[in-house]
Amino acid sequence: MGDNTLVLGHRISEWCGVAPVLEEDIALANTALDLIGQTQLWLGLAGEVEGKGRDADRLAFHRDVWDFRNLLLVEQPNGDFGRTMMRQFLFDGWHLAQLKGLMESRNDQIAAIAEKSVKEVTYHLERATDTVIGLGDGTEESHHRMQAALDRLYPFVGEMFIPDAVDAEMVSEGIAPDPVALRPGYDALLDKVLAEATLKKPEDDFAHRGGKSGARHTEHLGHMLTQMQWLQRAYPDATW
Repeated sequence: MGDNTLVLGHRISEWCGVAPVLEEDIALANTALDLIGQTQLWLGLAGEVEGKGRDADRLAFHRDVWDFRNLLLVEQPNGDFGRTMMRQFLFDGWHLAQLKGLMESRNDQIAAIAEKSVKEVTYHLERATDTVIGLGDGTEESHHRMQAALDRLYPFVGEMFIPDAVDAEMVSEGIAPDPVALRPGYDALLDKVLAEATLKKPEDDFAHRGGKSGARHTEHLGHMLTQMQWLQRAYPDATW
């Protein structure tokens, strides 16, 4: 959860100062700040559970690509504004459902982080949904760009719902929801929003995978980390 919000938060922050209009620049920056705030909570808890003295900053800035466990979707480049918002919508739909499931976790700390985060992500999904519909059902140009964004990003959706051994253990311990159980609600949301946006969901259900297990990332994550981590790597343990 922390790697997802960290990577996507940094990706969205890349729009700061260069978004299409001022209002969107501010909205994207605020979304990035929300996600980075959630990252501090998730990675802080991860470091505590690990018990090796690594805090959130150490986990964020001193791990290499193969140590990250984020979904492949969130590391994809921003592309144009339409692709950024399509990526946001596809992620937010899963993120909100996952957080609502984590609110029922037997782990009190996980449930508390999820409860705090769900308020922010509810707004993220609402905004992303409205934007996808507005651009999809907008001009011929905006429709074309949004369909192209959906076609490019949809193959990364399936990974969110493919369980692995870690998921199975988390479900059995009552810590996290079953990823498979989240898919029907997600598909219903997707179908509803895409219909309003006059966009066509790809028929091929092929799913890229490997990001959340760390087995395989795209080349984009490594390039992103060289920018995100360079200061901490150049000046280890530096303080202001």
